[in-house]
This record gives sequence, C-alpha cells and structure tokens, in this order.
Amino acid sequence: MVLLKIRDDVSADGVDAVFAALARLEERIEGILSFSGGAYCSGEGLERGFTHGFCMTFTDAVARDAYLPHPEHEAVKAMVLEVLDGGLDGVVAFDYES
Repeated sequence: MVLLKIRDDVSADGVDAVFAALARLEERIEGILSFSGGAYCSGEGLERGFTHGFCMTFTDAVARDAYLPHPEHEAVKAMVLEVLDGGLDGVVAFDYES
C-alpha cells in the first residue's frame, strides 16, 4: 500500500499519466498480481493530506523484493516523485503480508 500527497498544481492529466504508468508495471514486471489505485474519496477526513493511494499485490515477498530495484519501477518511481508535495515526505509505503 502506498499513499501519496500529490501537489495541487499537478493537472488531472498529469495524475492520470502517473497512475497509467503504475498500472503498466503489472504487465512489465513478473510477479505483480494486481494493481489498483485512485484519489482519496472518504468523508471521514482522516487522510492527513494524502490525496491518492494505490495497492500492488505480488506473488510473494521475493517478487516484491525483485520489483524494488527493477529499472521499470525505478523509472515510474522518478515520475511519481516529480508530482509529490515534498518529495519523499509526500509518500508512505506500507508493505504487509496477508
């Protein structure tokens, strides 16, 4: 699970491009089972400034660990960092096993 604080000045097309690039990783990196993501939409008000989020499911921890340094992931990660409010301060990555 990854939470993002996307800057206010990033256009809807810019956000769509980031999420399209993230979704394409499922086709390009072995071991990714699924991807879903989108904008915060709850009325609870507990988002603490995070505007978007996504989940990526892997076959196992080995696949996740292989994904992290993968060149395709690194390219998309750079794209994501460009739209974040505060760079790395604008992201939380939280991995868990279910």
